[in-house]
Amino acid sequence: MSIRRVKDERGQTATELALVLPVFCLLLFGVIQFGILFNNYVTITDAVRAGARKGAVSRHEANPAGAAEAQVRAAAGGLTQTKLGVTVTSTGWTHGSDVTVQAIYPYEINLLGWIAASRNLKSSTTERVE
Repeated sequence: MSIRRVKDERGQTATELALVLPVFCLLLFGVIQFGILFNNYVTITDAVRAGARKGAVSRHEANPAGAAEAQVRAAAGGLTQTKLGVTVTSTGWTHGSDVTVQAIYPYEINLLGWIAASRNLKSSTTERVE
């Protein structure tokens, strides 16, 4: 009895590529989407911090809440401004009172047309008015 071996393996590489490529692409685009999401989070956190600082030192201005919101929007220049929600609240614009700046920005993780997640990024900072 002789064992016959198949020596033609021309389609093996193409078959392996067809199986592995979709998984690799999904992982690659997931990493890219996560990087964009993380960049937006860092941007919104930094913008809120800058806005709270501006609000803390702007008690003598005519509209300190407006100045703080303008600072948040200026610091978040890379984000879509129409989607960025900014809220500035204060217990009073007197020395020692608190000013809180909060920003909300929507995101979605889109993997090749399939939306894996869709929520809002939120960041908030509180500082004392000087």
